Amino acid sequence: MSNNSNKQQILNALDQKFEAINQKTETHLEGLLWSKPMTYWDYIQTDALLNLQIQRTTLPDEMVFIMYHQVNELLFKMILWEINQLCETEQPKTDFFAERLGRISRYFDMLTTSFDIMGDGMEVAQYMKFRNTLTPASGFQSEQYRLIEFASTDLINLIDYRFRATINRNTPYEHAFEHLYWQAAGKNHETGQKSYLLLAFEQKYKANFLREMERYNTINVWQKFKLLPEMDQKNPELINAMRHYDHTVNITWVMGHLNAARKYIDSGQGVAEATGGSDWKKYMHPKYQRRIFFPELWSEDELKNWGNEN
Repeated sequence: MSNNSNKQQILNALDQKFEAINQKTETHLEGLLWSKPMTYWDYIQTDALLNLQIQRTTLPDEMVFIMYHQVNELLFKMILWEINQLCETEQPKTDFFAERLGRISRYFDMLTTSFDIMGDGMEVAQYMKFRNTLTPASGFQSEQYRLIEFASTDLINLIDYRFRATINRNTPYEHAFEHLYWQAAGKNHETGQKSYLLLAFEQKYKANFLREMERYNTINVWQKFKLLPEMDQKNPELINAMRHYDHTVNITWVMGHLNAARKYIDSGQGVAEATGGSDWKKYMHPKYQRRIFFPELWSEDELKNWGNEN
C-alpha cells in the first residue's frame, strides 16, 4: 500500500469519525498545527506526581511512609479500574472474566509483596516519632480499599459476623452500613461511641459508600461469576483463581499489613496502639474479621479455620 493511499484511508476514517459528532475534519487537523509534541513528563504528569509528597515532620523516613501509601492508592485505583470494567459488563464472557480477575489478583499480589518496603525501609525510632504527628489519621480511612470490598462480594459477607443473621437483602443500606465489619474498629466496645477516626471517615465518604453499596449489590464480582455458564463455574482453574484473590486480599495482604505494624508498634519505643486508636491487633487479624469474599468456594473446615494459618 502506498503512503498516499494509506494517508487517504486515514483521512476518510477521520471524516467518518468527525461527521458522526457533527464536527469538521479540517478544523481538527488545523488544530494539530499548533499542538505541542507529546513528552513523557507531560503524559505521565511527572511534575505533579512528584510534588504530591508533603512531609509533616523533619524525619527523613516519613517520606518512605508517604510514598508507600500513595503507591498503594494508585494500585487500588488500578484494581478498581479493572473491577469496574468487569462489573459494568452486563453478561461477561468467561475468558473476559478470567482475564480481568487475573489482572486484579496480580495487582494485589504486588501489594502483598511490598510490605518489606515499609517493614524494613524505615527506622523504628523515626516511625515511632513521626506517627504521633499523623494521629488520628489511619490507613483505615482509605476510601478505595472499602470500594474494592463492596465491588468484590455480596454485602452480607462484609457485615460483622455477629450481626449477619439479622441482615438480608431487604435491610436498609444505612442499617447495614452501621454493621460493617470495620465499624468495630472505630467504636468504643463498652459504650458503642464512635471515635473521631470513624466519624471523620464517615463525614467524608459515607454518602458515596451508601451509593456504591447499592450499586454493587447486584453487579459485584461474585454476582458476575454466578452469571457464567454453570460448566465454567465448576472449572477448577477458575475456582482456584477466585480462591487466590479471596485469600490474597483477606488473609495474605491483611497479615502482611499486620506484621509490618507489629514490628513498629510492638517495638517498645512508644505507645503500642494504632494512630486511629483502634484495637488494631484484634481488628486487623483475619480470624477476627471473618471477611471472606466467596465463602461458597471454601470447604466447611477452611471457613472454620479462616486466618488461623497465621
